[in-house]
Amino acid sequence: MTESALSGLAHRLESVRARVARAAERSARDPSSISVVAVTKTQPLSVVKAVLDAGVTDLGENRVEALVERAEALAETHAGMDVRWHMIGRLQRRQVPPLHGVVHRVHSVDSVRLAERLSRTRPEGMPPLPVLIQCNTSGEEVKAGFTPEEAAEGVGQILELSGLSVDGLMTMAPFTGPERVIRGTFSALRRLQESLRQSVSGYRGEILSMGMSNDFEWAVEEGSTMIRVGSVLFEHGEA
Repeated sequence: MTESALSGLAHRLESVRARVARAAERSARDPSSISVVAVTKTQPLSVVKAVLDAGVTDLGENRVEALVERAEALAETHAGMDVRWHMIGRLQRRQVPPLHGVVHRVHSVDSVRLAERLSRTRPEGMPPLPVLIQCNTSGEEVKAGFTPEEAAEGVGQILELSGLSVDGLMTMAPFTGPERVIRGTFSALRRLQESLRQSVSGYRGEILSMGMSNDFEWAVEEGSTMIRVGSVLFEHGEA
């Protein structure tokens, strides 16, 4: 990556952080309570390295193979960094085993069966795998995840799995639509989080993973603690 491209990436990252801070202030929140996951899918390895060099160590991938390959490559070039890999895409049960020992957090646990597979294949001696429960609060039929009505029962069952640590919830808003609909998706997840803390024994979820490049400011204003952004960082190519 050229020096000018690296400078462009750093500038856009600074812009995202400033927008997060302003959104947090509008909702009377501490900006430092919101994490940024850089979604590096489809980006060349040189760009991923540049993201790390720019100070972002939370990286998101939506394919298991790419996540594992990149983690192995960067383990050599950035061995001294605490790189945290996030699996943010749809995960099939057969794809689970290679993630253990590599992934830091799985955002897309959308069924009890997937959770059981993640727990059952967790190697002995490893700490519980941090996961987020994917919930469909937009009401879109094409979206995976627990409905708000199903969430309490599902989360209760997943909490019983010794190989997992349930850290919170994740959702995705419609890619386009009125502001009120997108905000409603996020506010519904916040309310669901609050409800689950009261109704599900042992649930102490703190993370709300919601908000992407096109809507992360609204997500922060509605309570997001973790945003997943890609195009807003990389929209000018390698920069």
